[in-house]
Amino acid sequence: MACGILPAIDKQICSFERWLIGHLADIHNPDHAQVIRRFATWEVLPRLRARAERKPITPAARRHVADQVKQATAFLSWLADRDHTLTTCGQTGVDAWHAEHNEYARNTIRSFLLWCSACKLTRPFRLPPVQISRATPMPQAERLELIGRLLTDPSLPLRARVAGGIVLLYAQPLSHSATQPLSRVVRLTLDDITPAQHQTLLRLGEPPSPVPEPLAKLLFRPDVLAALLNDIGIPTTAGRTAAIRQHVLEMPAPVVAEALTYHRVTTAKLASEAGGTWSRYASGDHWRSPPGWTPRGTI
Repeated sequence: MACGILPAIDKQICSFERWLIGHLADIHNPDHAQVIRRFATWEVLPRLRARAERKPITPAARRHVADQVKQATAFLSWLADRDHTLTTCGQTGVDAWHAEHNEYARNTIRSFLLWCSACKLTRPFRLPPVQISRATPMPQAERLELIGRLLTDPSLPLRARVAGGIVLLYAQPLSHSATQPLSRVVRLTLDDITPAQHQTLLRLGEPPSPVPEPLAKLLFRPDVLAALLNDIGIPTTAGRTAAIRQHVLEMPAPVVAEALTYHRVTTAKLASEAGGTWSRYASGDHWRSPPGWTPRGTI
């Protein structure tokens, strides 16, 4: 058989399809199984395949769509327990479900409810806006204390010390998600570390960021910069939030965005929330002379 005839199939889509077969088999109500099969076939899988055409599907993205299907199944069971179906479910039912469930469940069910509405499987209803929660940043003194512990405690795992230092100093994420398939910390290699005569540089964005001692020495020791920090008491999300807030307080938000590969809108918003004083800073190349400008003493 000639190679390259069959189109490539994303392994995560194959994994989801195998999981879906088992999930549908476990749904005892045939009407529920039919709705879930339609939802997965005509809504979930087409979105997943379209995404795979742009870039490979990540395990986190596959888990996310599986959660959407599981949440849709749970919603149908919830309706049945109250002697309702999708046909009889209106605004009151949707509001009651949202009131009884947490934020993750509310956000995960959204795709299914919108699909039901588009297919006219339900009465007209309005969904509440999506709520995106943010971790409360830890106090600056606590962040500095944790950094000191990571840099000076040799009993802690070396990988965790390095990864924790990067999180708490440079506000880099460690967790995987559908939008962040592989964290920047996991992707780092020794090629991203540049030893200089007086300053070690770490390439997280452009330009590379200077690394203070003794973290600089630790960077050259491990060859994989990833670890589970919660086991040693480092709250990564709160620590990263505290770090990025401190950076936008100390320098212009566009500079932070470029150096740490954050979106400029994100750093600008954080700077505003933190009460930063760099809101009037104009980003761009400040070494380039403005058009028509000539240095004094030249013709």
